Amino acid sequence: MRSEQEAERAIRLYSDTIRRICFVHLKNHADVEDIFQDVFLKYILSDTVFKNNEHEKAWFIRVTVNACRDLIKSAFRSRSVSLDEAINATSNANEDDRHVLEAVLKLPKKYRDIVYLHYYEGYTAPEIGKILNKNENTVYTILKRARELLKKSLGGDENG
Repeated sequence: MRSEQEAERAIRLYSDTIRRICFVHLKNHADVEDIFQDVFLKYILSDTVFKNNEHEKAWFIRVTVNACRDLIKSAFRSRSVSLDEAINATSNANEDDRHVLEAVLKLPKKYRDIVYLHYYEGYTAPEIGKILNKNENTVYTILKRARELLKKSLGGDENG
């Protein structure tokens, strides 16, 4: 079991990332908070020894993605939230950010994690492949297709 100082450090470092990943999947603040607590409880109870900060961050991302997927598959998940509510929940964001978030949330499910990790967290395709247990070329293909879908939905020009 980890110390209180270790838990506080992890929360300080990874809380924004965990919440964003959860929101991309769940689009519901109550579910986001539930998964957030579950992920950090798993961290506190885990005896995993991390090689470095990147290994630790990858562990948090993997555990979060898995927890979100488990909740979505759960038979007890009967409530949903509209896209409008999800966008309104990001009221701190400016209009352009909301427009981009709306476009990302409308992407097919298989694109969202990879788009988030690449554009919001700054991971490379090889790193994303390792985190999500996907082939590197698959990650590149999904990023390319996601960019094409976002360009169409955001009205981007052919040169951008």
